[in-house]
Amino acid sequence: MNQLTDFIRILSGRFNNAQQFHALQVEGVTDFPYAEHVNTPCNDKITGLPTDFAGVFLVEESYYTIGGRTNASAHLFLFTEEADGAVKLTSYELPDGCSKTDFTYQTMPQTDYALLRPSAKFTPAIYRRRGDVWEGGSESMFTPALKFTLFERFSADVLEVSERMERNGKRSFGYDQPILYRRAQ
Repeated sequence: MNQLTDFIRILSGRFNNAQQFHALQVEGVTDFPYAEHVNTPCNDKITGLPTDFAGVFLVEESYYTIGGRTNASAHLFLFTEEADGAVKLTSYELPDGCSKTDFTYQTMPQTDYALLRPSAKFTPAIYRRRGDVWEGGSESMFTPALKFTLFERFSADVLEVSERMERNGKRSFGYDQPILYRRAQ
């Protein structure tokens, strides 16, 4: 099995942090979100892929609920395998006419590959396998004052996701501990 196939197998599906969320609630922590991810490969929705195309496009739907309010955010990622076996995540702009708040695999229109554009702001993330765990991330400067840091660790058991947004060096989004997503049953 090649590295990309294994990576996508681990990453695809429905996940939530219910176990972590409930444990934190018992401890009295109320400012940590209940979070869900729905990760769906979507090459079948993209027309005009080159015949030798070896990458996997994936729709990531993210839902964060805190204080009774749910925020949705969606992304389109391309995963490719590097020559050294690492996996590269490149963020893409959503297809024209699509919104981050309601974009899902189900609502994704058939999209021409030639019209897809990589995000100019996101620095591609690189993941390396260490035993049964993939880990990696990136740091992106969205503006001169806005920095986004991503670090993730994936295994068959858990997707550990740390995201932090800083404006002028002060955190504006993110949590002190990673969100621990487990596959939803």
